[in-house]
Amino acid sequence: MQKYFEFEKHGTNYRREMIGGFTTFLAMAYILVVNPLTLSLAAIKDFPDALRMDHGAVFVATALASAIGSIIMGLLGKYPLALAPGMGLNAFFAFTVVLGSGIPWQHALGAVLISGVFFFLLTLTGLREKIINAIPIDLKHAVGAGIGLFITFVGLQSAQIIVNNDATLVGLGDLTAGGPLLAIFGLVVTVIMMTRGIKGAVFYGMILTAIVGMIFGEIKMPHQVVGQVPSLAPTFGAAFSSFGDSSFYTTTMLGIVLTFLFVDFFDNAGTLVAVASQAGLMKDNRLPNAGRALVADSIATSVGAVLGTSTTTSYVESTAGVAAGARTGFASLVTGALFILSLFFFPLLSVITAPVTTPALVIVGVLMVSSLGKIDWKRFEIAVPAFLTMVAMPLTYSIATGIAMGFIFYPITMAVKGKIKEIHPIMYLFFVIFVLYFIFLK
Repeated sequence: MQKYFEFEKHGTNYRREMIGGFTTFLAMAYILVVNPLTLSLAAIKDFPDALRMDHGAVFVATALASAIGSIIMGLLGKYPLALAPGMGLNAFFAFTVVLGSGIPWQHALGAVLISGVFFFLLTLTGLREKIINAIPIDLKHAVGAGIGLFITFVGLQSAQIIVNNDATLVGLGDLTAGGPLLAIFGLVVTVIMMTRGIKGAVFYGMILTAIVGMIFGEIKMPHQVVGQVPSLAPTFGAAFSSFGDSSFYTTTMLGIVLTFLFVDFFDNAGTLVAVASQAGLMKDNRLPNAGRALVADSIATSVGAVLGTSTTTSYVESTAGVAAGARTGFASLVTGALFILSLFFFPLLSVITAPVTTPALVIVGVLMVSSLGKIDWKRFEIAVPAFLTMVAMPLTYSIATGIAMGFIFYPITMAVKGKIKEIHPIMYLFFVIFVLYFIFLK
């Protein structure tokens, strides 16, 4: 294992990788709760039960898809990058496709499966890897910083430290409430340990926050340790049933497939770049084993659709594991194994609430925005697209949208500056694609 994952080359060991993998799992374990609730449309009271996805089956599909995706990523890509059904894409699946358009969830799963297969074919041609390597280094740094801001915003919002404000869109929450107080406690403790140079500080901070939350009653004690694994039968293979239905072959479904393709590709590409940069794995503006990492993502999406869940993609919460010491794919194997164990120990996951994960996400944000110093801000033609990429992610709540805005402005500013020869041909193609995306799909 040490030779395969090149522990010595990356300056790591089993302990660091296991702590990193465990930290990543804790940071993204919420998906095991949120994804089944989202896809089963649990928040919609008047929606017919017969048209809902089975909650238990989606939970099992979520855990298995996350485990399989993370393990494949670890073995093939060798990146400390975990996968799970993507937030945002699951909401699009449930609320836009199923609830908004009235499309059966079986058809939606079919669309996800097609997007995953198409991704796999693109990866085999090497096109996806070429696209990532064609992105200018300054924009890659901007993507990393933007994701750092985005994940910090997500963390503060989930703990109710940042809340909705009708006058200003966002505002400061009630810091005397239990959730925000617990998150602030965890952040202070984690910052102190990080400042003192304690390895695994992010992981220890999350564990300590969960314990304090249970002591003061902010987090409920789990009623049991082991629970029964639900049946996967209601969703397993349901995606294939849509292919025999003539109503599946419509222009509306084509648009849905393209949306799944578009958002997954750029969310995954941005996350891969960000995690690789933070872990020090980028070499001459290129990602080693990028093709294999992208294969893992496409396989995970296809497998997840067959099992019964929305698009499975790389998780930016993996940066929490990197912050705790993860540097190789062995950490992803650990995360994958924990997702499998979660099938049996689901009751214990109830202690990993938003206030517990918030400190980790904020610390990750701090570490990721350090890439801002690597951007050539003195060149205005670079500064504008880099800035728009960075700020659009948290402001639009979308990694893909931030990338789109930066990629639209980059060819414009570079061409006006007379730097046409420095623009990779693929960037022109993206300019056209993203403009059309905003016109027709937004």
